[in-house]
Amino acid sequence: MYAVQSVLSEVYSADKGSNGREIESPAIAALIRKACTRRLDSATQFNQASRPDLAGKEQQEAALLARFLPPLLPETEIDGILQDIIAEQASLGQGSPHKSIGKLFKAFYSRVDRSAVDPDLVKRRAEALLSP
Repeated sequence: MYAVQSVLSEVYSADKGSNGREIESPAIAALIRKACTRRLDSATQFNQASRPDLAGKEQQEAALLARFLPPLLPETEIDGILQDIIAEQASLGQGSPHKSIGKLFKAFYSRVDRSAVDPDLVKRRAEALLSP
């Protein structure tokens, strides 16, 4: 129950900091995903410190929060979208790699909701697809 209260507190805080605008669902999903990651990292550290009791508690909280998250797009779908964008924009393979990946990310996130993907996975797959 503490996990839910903690995330609600973060959502309320983000809502207050948004200057009167409602916080949107992708931002809430990002907060929940971040809370899950923090708890899983804590569980790993507790396991390394020989505290399986505390690690188990953190894992349970992460599992509870994960139930509130939308499913992430699988790697194959991410690859498909990235490949479509690369095929449409032939200029992505030319010029500065930083500019190319920036354009690729911009086009990708215009098609896909940020809360529906793991940004680290998108970055790894984009770099792999753009590498010669």
